Amino acid sequence: MRLTRTSVTRIVDFSGHALGTEAVPRTDWSDGDYVVAEVIDGGVPSWHVESPSGRAVSVGCGDLVVGALGVRRATLEAVGDWRDVGDDLEMSTLTRGGVFGRCTSVSHIVRPQLIPLRYRGHLTLDGRGAVMSDHGLPAVHGPLTLPPVILLIGTSMSSGKTTAGVAITRVLSRRGLRVGAVKLTGIGRYADILAMRDAGACAIADFVDAGLPSTVASEPVVTDAARRVLAHVAGQKVDVVVVEAGASPLEPYRGDLAVRVVWGDTALVVLAASDPYAVAGVAAAFDIRPDLVTGRAAGTSAGVELVRRVADVEALDVVDPASQARLGEILDRALELEARQRSHERV
Repeated sequence: MRLTRTSVTRIVDFSGHALGTEAVPRTDWSDGDYVVAEVIDGGVPSWHVESPSGRAVSVGCGDLVVGALGVRRATLEAVGDWRDVGDDLEMSTLTRGGVFGRCTSVSHIVRPQLIPLRYRGHLTLDGRGAVMSDHGLPAVHGPLTLPPVILLIGTSMSSGKTTAGVAITRVLSRRGLRVGAVKLTGIGRYADILAMRDAGACAIADFVDAGLPSTVASEPVVTDAARRVLAHVAGQKVDVVVVEAGASPLEPYRGDLAVRVVWGDTALVVLAASDPYAVAGVAAAFDIRPDLVTGRAAGTSAGVELVRRVADVEALDVVDPASQARLGEILDRALELEARQRSHERV
């Protein structure tokens, strides 16, 4: 049986195991179950999924794809849930990373990217059902010990958090620091955290590594996953951790919990904003005054000026080569201050 694995399976070592499928009643399905689904005819000759290496792999009608049951609640792209799968057993890829569920709402922009699927069965390893949580990072007992944290939050999905994280990681690594990079909330895909590694991070991890397809989950589950991810990266003797809280604070991916877990170790808060007015809204939602605003809101001098007028916060286009010197100054100052005083001004 030829199976195309998606990136949410990257935490499983498939070698040496007998792979199979077992049809399981929908009443017994659970979040994070690995399932096998067949690509069905959607009028498109081929689609792409993200492989465990992060590479785009083409799949077509009749191919069998391995992913995980999960939930997506994206404000700008797609909404779906495995619990909404009906008697026809049809579902789709909610992300290219292999989170599967029935799509119930989708933007016209991303509709062509969602691959139509039909459930074939739960994946088994040596006859036993495979579940993400059985393959995640180990639990953490006791308090976390973290190096200084650069915290990235956003006004919405696609606001520029990962782009900012890449730019910051590159500056820090060029200064000779061992940089860890983590994504604590969002939905399973590998590209974002791989971009951090490409920028110079020596240790990377996200919630998939902790065994979650997405962080649309309960507070204890998301908090536990965040602790596992942070402990794993911090244990690799990094000097600083760049932490991204995916989506926005009021979306159900629990970005508020990510902030809470790292707050005591946060040296700098960077807000990626889609527009200047959103800065004030997210500051109020998180009850945080960011130290720096970036993203589309900082794309022009007019935006920078409006951010300052609306929120009294410095804004900087961190990907602009002309801004690199200033970004370096901000990071240097934050990390030096962190060594003496771990505090931030609250709104």
